[in-house]
Amino acid sequence: MKLKLITAIAFGAMAIISCDEDTATIGESLTSENDKLVVSTHNFNVLTQSIAVDSVFSRERQCYFGKVRDPETDTYVKSEFTTQFNMMENTITDLPAKKDLLSIDSDGNVVADSCVINIFFDVNASYGDSLTSMKLRISELEKPIESSIAHYTNFDPKENGYFRQGGLRYDQMFSLRDLTKTDSVRYVTDQNLHRLATTSDNGYYDVLQIWLNKPYTDKNGVTYDSYGTYILRNFYDHPEYYKNTYSFTHNICPGLHFETIDGIGVMAKVMQIDIYTYFHYNYEGEVRYSYLRTTSTEEGVQSTKVTNDKNAINQLVEDNSCTYLKSPAGIFTEVTFPVDEISTSHPTDSLLTAKVYFQRQNNTTDYPQLAFKVPSKLLLIEKDSLDSFFRGNNLYNNVYAYEVTLASNAYTFNNISNLITRMHDAKTKGMKSDPNWVANHPNWNKALLVPIEEVTVTTSSSSYSYYYGYTTSSNETPVALKNQMGLSSTRLVKGTASNPIKMEVIYAKFKD
Repeated sequence: MKLKLITAIAFGAMAIISCDEDTATIGESLTSENDKLVVSTHNFNVLTQSIAVDSVFSRERQCYFGKVRDPETDTYVKSEFTTQFNMMENTITDLPAKKDLLSIDSDGNVVADSCVINIFFDVNASYGDSLTSMKLRISELEKPIESSIAHYTNFDPKENGYFRQGGLRYDQMFSLRDLTKTDSVRYVTDQNLHRLATTSDNGYYDVLQIWLNKPYTDKNGVTYDSYGTYILRNFYDHPEYYKNTYSFTHNICPGLHFETIDGIGVMAKVMQIDIYTYFHYNYEGEVRYSYLRTTSTEEGVQSTKVTNDKNAINQLVEDNSCTYLKSPAGIFTEVTFPVDEISTSHPTDSLLTAKVYFQRQNNTTDYPQLAFKVPSKLLLIEKDSLDSFFRGNNLYNNVYAYEVTLASNAYTFNNISNLITRMHDAKTKGMKSDPNWVANHPNWNKALLVPIEEVTVTTSSSSYSYYYGYTTSSNETPVALKNQMGLSSTRLVKGTASNPIKMEVIYAKFKD
């Protein structure tokens, strides 16, 4: 009964601790004279080190492409990505039921007016000068990358035979912000984008348009006057290919690959990519104009490839003055917790809280204006759970995975006692059946600090009061945690044997 009471009053103790560093009177404030809670504190040493990350799970909704020079290492970082396009189940289009109402060529085949890819940039989340010129290459895949494949940032679709020889390929110069476009072109009213406008002018989007109006030859050797005509003609010849995303990707468009092939200094974050096929048709003697739209969304596979300079990464890992956090797919900080010491120091007490914080050090570079952004959110996760966590599209649970936001130049985890207990219990159970359990599980007391991006959905609610009338409030609810695929970097104070990071642990027990 008393052990249950300790758990019940833990939240109250934590509230008091957060406001008052003196823990001497906590027991008196929470229990009666006859049943006092005895609270004690102890500091333990935490060790950290940098570890190089060859790749991370990358089936993300975050898409980046570009090439930049890292001012911290003076080497290059490149991102490229592959995406599929989504056809919603039971898609209803504006296409007329009879194809002879559309534009027809001399052979009686449907012809599209034009076809365009619209790439919408999130300029505020991109890196580099928005007017820097870069060259983009779009390449068609031979076959779709299946969703069952584990997608990591070291996966190269070209080396693995996914690029189609003789398929669709377009090269185009671009900048994040195209000042040559008129407001009427930039103003978007029918996109239903999942994010806000990216410029200071509300309702305006930074978009790169690539017109796919060159002749296109499909995998069966049939040539069309444009990619749009290929899309339209197959819609009438094989409507079953358009019934859902799976059929569309396996029969019409396996996916497209996007990478920069020239230019340095921009890492573009993509909000969304759409393919528009425009056409006109006759409706009771009136000419009408419409389009067929497919879009890249998380329902399809989106896979990013990241290229870092491994020698430069390893040099940072060997830096003993600090540890690093570097994304994408660069460096994590490994944390070794003193689980044995914590459990044996107070064997008859209950572990109430365990607090640890990781202090930032300012980045050192000759070009501070070019420095990558500091990660705003970190995940502290049990090392051996890292892969399954992201592959399972999980959220933090405050058991083996904790999320924290940068505040006061530090990443502070106020209570990871569940993680310490979990590690201790795993060892205790494992040793009962295997005397070599620790040797066979070298990561049993280790966790990782990982830069992440939180995916949220915004919900609104309204309430009524006599004095204020109706009021509306919005709430952001996290729905997924993803590896940070954008550029970020920071240094942390390193915990060494001679200068460890301190973890404050608070124990509690009832007075005998």
